[in-house]
Amino acid sequence: MTRKSIGGLVAAIAAVAALEVGAQREVVERTERAAQRGLDYLRDAQAADGSWRADVGFKLNERYETTATALDQARAGGGHVGVTSLAVIAFLAGGHVPGRGPYGDELERGVRYVLRCVDSEDGYATSHGTRMYSHAFATLCLAEIYGMTREAHLRGKLQDAVDLVVKSQNKAGSWRYLPFATDSDMSITVCQVQALRAARNVGLRVPRTTIERAIRYIKDSAIREGPEKGAFKYQPKAITRSSFPLTAAGITALYGAGVYSDEHVARGLAYLRRNLEFVGRTYRNHYFYYYGHYYAVQAMFIAGGEHWEHYYPHVRDELLDRQRADGSWPNDVGPGPVFGTATACIILQIPLRYLPIFQR
Repeated sequence: MTRKSIGGLVAAIAAVAALEVGAQREVVERTERAAQRGLDYLRDAQAADGSWRADVGFKLNERYETTATALDQARAGGGHVGVTSLAVIAFLAGGHVPGRGPYGDELERGVRYVLRCVDSEDGYATSHGTRMYSHAFATLCLAEIYGMTREAHLRGKLQDAVDLVVKSQNKAGSWRYLPFATDSDMSITVCQVQALRAARNVGLRVPRTTIERAIRYIKDSAIREGPEKGAFKYQPKAITRSSFPLTAAGITALYGAGVYSDEHVARGLAYLRRNLEFVGRTYRNHYFYYYGHYYAVQAMFIAGGEHWEHYYPHVRDELLDRQRADGSWPNDVGPGPVFGTATACIILQIPLRYLPIFQR
């Protein structure tokens, strides 16, 4: 090969590399714009009392049974405390803080609403019939805010909310839809464990025994053999469902409990990779999709390496393609577009590493 031809090859390689860098930069900028448009949508959707309104309800097979609509909340006052908490977390995930910057006022009003929903007697955070899912998201939200601001008035209510989670853990080591329930499931467990982890990170009291009992429950829910090997079940019973969202929840719950290098984690990550395309294809605009990826993005980000490199471009591109003209993401089965948008913004902004609970 002549010197001239070598020079031409080097130039060609450099040109290809420049194109790849340019393409990567374009995707990053597109992702940032999408998240910004999503946050703008949330800003405009916030109610005057600081809440965000969304349908309150529960899973019924693959449907969502609504018990209090967003319109009901508008008429009665207030909103959905769980979705409000997720909306606040979406802003935090973008590096925004209460009282400062373009969304400072929205964040302050959102946090005040969450605080008002924490009962002064038992610490239960609820509004319009929301259940322990929302309590956990509210606790997580307050813990992240307290960690950022260290404002003293937050600590008491946060500790009350944490104490309710601790007291509500049942003999199985898990939680259910309402405080002090005797049965349990994985979807509730992951929310509580993450809330406790966030609170413990910022110096609040969380008994180690609570975490240890939760770890046993989570591991008992793992499938160790057969075609569903690596998946996590809804409940640790012989006959119960497993799924992509539940497996993402199981892995993230173990991470939240401080378990990182474990056979259940390794098998679970492999299961998520095998089923990645299925969940996007089968549950488009469904709360299963947003719930599943809310936890899967955390699991894959903490795992890092090839897991993250395989996962994130896929879900990122799906979300970029599905954003609507007004900046929202549709959620046809579930609490509605505020929920879809808050969750999508959190997923897209995970690589920014602003939230301690989502960091490696």
